Amino acid sequence: MHKKSKRVILAFVVTLVMILSACGGGNKGAEELPKPAESAKPANSPQDAEQDGKSDTSKEVKLKMVFLGPKPVDYDQVFTAINGKLKQKINATIEAEFLDWSDWAQKYPLKLAANEDFDLIYSSNWAGYSDQALKGGFLELTDDLLATYMPMTWKAMPKVSWEQAKVNGKLYMIPSNKGGFVEKLILYREDLRKKYNLPEISSPETFAEYIKGIAKNEPGIMPFTPETGDWKLHNLDRILLKQKNDWSMLDFDLPLGFKLTDDKGQLFNVYETPEFKELLAYYKDLADNNAWSKNVLNSKNDHMQDFKDGKTAAVTQNLDTLGAKMAEIRRDKPEYEVALADLTPNSKKSVAVSTQNGTSVHATSKNPERALMFIDLMQNDKEIHDLIMHGIAGTHYEPVGDDRFESTSKNANYAGYSKWSFDSPLNRVNVSFPQEAADLAKVWEGKVFHYPLETFVFNNANVKTEVANVSNVMLRYAIPLEYGVIQDIDKGLADLNKQMKAAGIDKIQQEMQSQIDAFLAKR
Repeated sequence: MHKKSKRVILAFVVTLVMILSACGGGNKGAEELPKPAESAKPANSPQDAEQDGKSDTSKEVKLKMVFLGPKPVDYDQVFTAINGKLKQKINATIEAEFLDWSDWAQKYPLKLAANEDFDLIYSSNWAGYSDQALKGGFLELTDDLLATYMPMTWKAMPKVSWEQAKVNGKLYMIPSNKGGFVEKLILYREDLRKKYNLPEISSPETFAEYIKGIAKNEPGIMPFTPETGDWKLHNLDRILLKQKNDWSMLDFDLPLGFKLTDDKGQLFNVYETPEFKELLAYYKDLADNNAWSKNVLNSKNDHMQDFKDGKTAAVTQNLDTLGAKMAEIRRDKPEYEVALADLTPNSKKSVAVSTQNGTSVHATSKNPERALMFIDLMQNDKEIHDLIMHGIAGTHYEPVGDDRFESTSKNANYAGYSKWSFDSPLNRVNVSFPQEAADLAKVWEGKVFHYPLETFVFNNANVKTEVANVSNVMLRYAIPLEYGVIQDIDKGLADLNKQMKAAGIDKIQQEMQSQIDAFLAKR
């Protein structure tokens, strides 16, 4: 409380100084910005805030940020360059900590619960953003703080992005300022498909034929490798359950969904649907045909690296990620012919809401103002943005004009972690980005479907115990069942649903439905 009071007093003093020094400076461009609350309205516009340099940066500050993903090989080289620029601009430096993909899901909430000493952390809807915000892990970001300490972002960010990132009307994240599709695709070895005369992949059925064909003919290659991590669903569920059936699942740590076309947002338990039972039979057939490792539940393998190294024949991710990986493989492994497969070409497509990628300030940060200034530069300063996103020019990439780049053979030495939270209109486009991926994006643009609950955020405060219990049941019962470890599907599904009932899934569904109904009633 005492620290928060200091920040409020500081914000008041800063605003008072602005009023006294404005001298009729005006409020140019204010119509384009989200309007601050009257009680906390900045005296000057973001442009003035940027020009006046009203933030005290006389004392050097060392910031620490937590990222998801492995520590890049060339971390020291790149962050030394970044820190040189930060020191000049805001008298600060940044130290990064990386939570590897294999165990980030366990470590991430523990770091916040333990109130460890750090200033910033990658945040996302799929990493429990709203839950951690409600638990008090993130600092609330007011309009006044944003306009004062990150004027460039305040000006550049669309108002809808700020609104989408709010939890119960309050903001705890600086979203990335660049959208994208959330649909998942398959990246596979087209040369192997052709070699064994397997059908073109365009559906779950033809994908299964490909997987089985690889398992039969290429004993040294794993047909499919899922992402590692503490995921509560099968790695293919987003494609074969959510996308195939045009469902939305608001929280991938809960088996609750609704039909995209249902304006009333009536929830159902995914595990109780015939679609899920049918999919279990599909997965069991794949597992019995050696589609993935027998040790799949404990694997720590980097699925993308395994694919590039020729150890696996198929992986899944979003369009941007797979397009970039295709470009990398075509550069470094031209002997491989790789291709994309959309298993649900006729499904509705969704664009990411702003909470897909973002940065939050730790609630106990000793330097929240400087932390916000850091994010402002990461997203909006061209030189620093290029460094954090691409690494060292001439080493990790070659600039092509002002807005494109060509990756080098050392690009992999600075890749693979969650720097996406700093995505912005300054992002460079890879000149080698596959044309087929770009063409697919254009097709998808015509299939984007917006629905009433697109920005709904579930507040689990009333069912925290039940949510934790259900998550444990998903890991213990659902994941082994989905990966074909359980031999008797009917018995496994019955056991799963029995355990889900005992864990409190009905209470969670009732609470979520109540919030959905209230949300829709206000529209």
